[in-house]
Amino acid sequence: MAAPEIGNLARGILIGLSIAAPVGPIGVLCIRRTLAEGRAVGFCSGLGAATADALYGGIAGFGLTAVSGFLVGQQRWLRLVGGIFLLYLGLRTLLARPAERAAPARGKGLAGAYLSTFLLTLTNPATILSFVAIFAGLGLASAARPDYRSAGLLVAGVFAGSALWWLALSGGVGAARGRFTPRALVWVNRVSGLIIAGFGALALLSLRA
Repeated sequence: MAAPEIGNLARGILIGLSIAAPVGPIGVLCIRRTLAEGRAVGFCSGLGAATADALYGGIAGFGLTAVSGFLVGQQRWLRLVGGIFLLYLGLRTLLARPAERAAPARGKGLAGAYLSTFLLTLTNPATILSFVAIFAGLGLASAARPDYRSAGLLVAGVFAGSALWWLALSGGVGAARGRFTPRALVWVNRVSGLIIAGFGALALLSLRA
């Protein structure tokens, strides 16, 4: 791989890390799932978000303006769906009772964790605008003549960087998991549920703007 290609991949990794690192509803959900169900479930939850980020990055990077325009145009409906989903997850987390032992990381549980965060991240199509701005700054967001190879390497880097963040987060939280008593987990559920539901409420309130 040539030096410019390695550079594009490295820049994509940095972009992915910078997008995934801020703690939002997905981060809180990943932490809570790691504490409640183990590292594998927490990591799969993060991978769902990383996949959605890479998808939106691809739409921006490959110049698919019709798709991005449609999604941004429908963001009120998507925000409504996302807000309701976050409220549901928040209330369910708030009322959840911590298990006495870790649940086995079965395929269905891992797939469900992945799919839920993938769909939840997709309800924020404004993410496309962030990628458009970043890729335009790198000279790759031209709808007329997109640089497919460079854009592809950047998108691959975005996914890798985001996945690295979720691996580090779920691994770090998982390492401290044994120190949490059942009483502490009750409070983790309550605080996490309130935060997630709060993000949902903010998303719904933003529809009035």
